[in-house]
Amino acid sequence: MQNTYFRRGFGLKQVIQPIIAANYHSSLVDTIREQGYTATFGELTFRLAREFGFCYGVDRAVDYAYETAHKFPDRRIFLVGEIIHNPHVNTRLQELGIRFLHPNADGEFDFSGITPEDVVIIPAFGATLAHFQELSELGCILVDTTCGSVLNVWKRVESYARDGFTALIHGKYQHEESRATASQVHRYEGGKYVVVRDMDEARLLLDFIERNDRARSADELRAHFAAKASVGFDPETDLVKIGVANQTTMLASESLAIAAAVRQSMVIRYGEEKIDEHFRSFDTICSATQERQDAVLELMKDPPDIMIVIGGYNSSNTNHLAHLCRGYTTTYHISDSTKIDPAARTISHKPVLDPHAPEEVVHDWLPAGPLTIGITAGASTPNNKIGEAIENIVQTRGQTIP
Repeated sequence: MQNTYFRRGFGLKQVIQPIIAANYHSSLVDTIREQGYTATFGELTFRLAREFGFCYGVDRAVDYAYETAHKFPDRRIFLVGEIIHNPHVNTRLQELGIRFLHPNADGEFDFSGITPEDVVIIPAFGATLAHFQELSELGCILVDTTCGSVLNVWKRVESYARDGFTALIHGKYQHEESRATASQVHRYEGGKYVVVRDMDEARLLLDFIERNDRARSADELRAHFAAKASVGFDPETDLVKIGVANQTTMLASESLAIAAAVRQSMVIRYGEEKIDEHFRSFDTICSATQERQDAVLELMKDPPDIMIVIGGYNSSNTNHLAHLCRGYTTTYHISDSTKIDPAARTISHKPVLDPHAPEEVVHDWLPAGPLTIGITAGASTPNNKIGEAIENIVQTRGQTIP
């Protein structure tokens, strides 16, 4: 029987590596790294965070997509959504002939045009249980690039559902990864989940658990979480036993704080001696996300004059890096190096955490005189975009890098 499911690559790494290097490598970034993550050009001193750019999971997903294009040159290749949240990388994959399938407003995909002769790539974020099952039944070749850190979260959520715990997921309910993670509860009949965006939203549930004066009614909570919870979500019964998980790219400190707050609410309601019957939590924070956030905080011990954060506007981990930096210094979150225009002396950036916020164009954003500029990038940003951004900043001053 023909194997139609692949997760471990096709042994073409040596073939595609020169192409990957040509598309995403930066000798300038390598040089700055070798110089202790610092370089000075004229009056501009650049400081790179010590962890930035492609993480292992992204690197693997991109490599695997390129391998797929070389393995199946005569077949139609589809991608469920985006491989990662980076416009440059996704454009490169489209240039390889990979066709992108886009979800509707409810996160659903139309797979009706896919045949058993086609190849479908599952992105690093994963796919919902229902979408995976639908694709499997179609008989097409499936290439699964789901990140290992995401799979670890899925295992925890699945175990919560198995043992009758509602999965409380810290994440963005419309994000591909959170949808896929939440769907894992359906491996068991009666599995439940609820997604909270931040501590304020988690607090709505915690007040209800504690039965304090701020608590909203069960009906109010049902209405608020109607699109963010499993069908039939009932606060009266579904908040008795909770297991905490998270979208891997959320702000790590907030995920930990939410877990601690849930535990405390369960202690208030049921007592410390019964906590194991009502609360579970495991460390499901992605190490790469944590490392990049820690590196930014280390850089902010001596904040640069300006911080540049590079990555897709719909990239959760990039948005959180920018949010961290804004607490310390002037920060510009740009989706691509082209957002810095040396000729016009402008920078186009997204000024707030909301991924759907419009760009703002800032004129003469680079003040005269000596400046220290910090640079970091989300886990889906290739090094060439970082190098190009540095070059564009130097050119804004009318200089070039030797």
